[in-house]
Amino acid sequence: MAAPIIISVKVAVVCPYSLGFPGGVQSQVVALTIAMRASGVTVDLYAPCDDLVPPYQMVCLGPSLRLRANGSIAPTGLRPKTLFRLFRHLRENDYDVIHLHEPLAPGPSLVTLIAARAPIVATFHRQGVSNVYRLFGRVIRPLTSKIFRRFAVSPEAAKTATAVAGGSYEILGNGVDLKRFAEGPIWPKEAPTVLFLGRHESRKGLEVLLRAVPKCDPSINFWIAGDGPESADLQGKYANLENVEWLGRISDAEAASRMRAADIYVAPSLFGESFGVVLLEAMAASTLVVASDIDGYRDVARDRKEAILVPPGDSLRLAEAIETGLTDTSLVEELVNAGQKRASEFSIEEIARRYILAFEEATKADN
Repeated sequence: MAAPIIISVKVAVVCPYSLGFPGGVQSQVVALTIAMRASGVTVDLYAPCDDLVPPYQMVCLGPSLRLRANGSIAPTGLRPKTLFRLFRHLRENDYDVIHLHEPLAPGPSLVTLIAARAPIVATFHRQGVSNVYRLFGRVIRPLTSKIFRRFAVSPEAAKTATAVAGGSYEILGNGVDLKRFAEGPIWPKEAPTVLFLGRHESRKGLEVLLRAVPKCDPSINFWIAGDGPESADLQGKYANLENVEWLGRISDAEAASRMRAADIYVAPSLFGESFGVVLLEAMAASTLVVASDIDGYRDVARDRKEAILVPPGDSLRLAEAIETGLTDTSLVEELVNAGQKRASEFSIEEIARRYILAFEEATKADN
């Protein structure tokens, strides 16, 4: 393990999305903030938070507005009071570095680019270019000259950022709190179990999984965690599936406990995944991963190396992969062991360390 970094910097971390709603960007922002603070870095975290009462220190910028983007709903801080509060904090506090997530998102990201007086280290998460995103990127492109270092969480995210904002990007994947998923209580179960955890929206492919359920052994139990705009419709449409348990939104602790208990974690997303951090979380929990063969997941796990990947949208192939994952014990052991090793390459402490080094470089360049 690398020696700890000891530097004296004051960092503002800005997330444009509400921490009161589950999401890959939000969970990564929080995990990195906690890891950086544990390394001795002074970090002020700014984000919309809605009704969240966080168990960590942050500056809540206020409630968010929901925008439809990239096949999902983005809870973004667009209210004038939210934006003014962020602008005032960034101008009144003497930060050495600003770590901005999703610089091309509207609202807080734009305000940060305008208000920043310290060098910016930016992380680009998004995969996929829409016409609106491209147009907005062209408008704010001159402001991105304030960015000192540009990181993208995957090659696909870098490709998206290049198409919209130009520039060059260093690939630095998302991190995983390995201990949180590897250790702790295991949720009780009475049968072979498959877990889905995510927003109930079309791009996450939940209906593909539900169509696969009748094609699987009826003794298999399916845990469906999370919620979203399709929850009610899907629960009504597939109410006849007696081996499906709808859990709703669950806590992080319960999610990790159920992840450790499940025999298979399934991620049937159709598109729009820039980095499959949830696959790494399942690998850290020693759970077999069955996922769609899409770019964002393929960057994390290889078919028959660390996971079983299937064509997106193919419920029959998904059912076959689930059956294989519950019967082929030698393959499962091989994939789980390789998955644990793969997850260890993305420890949140090491990812935080890489960012801290970038912060140190930015402060030296600014002096």
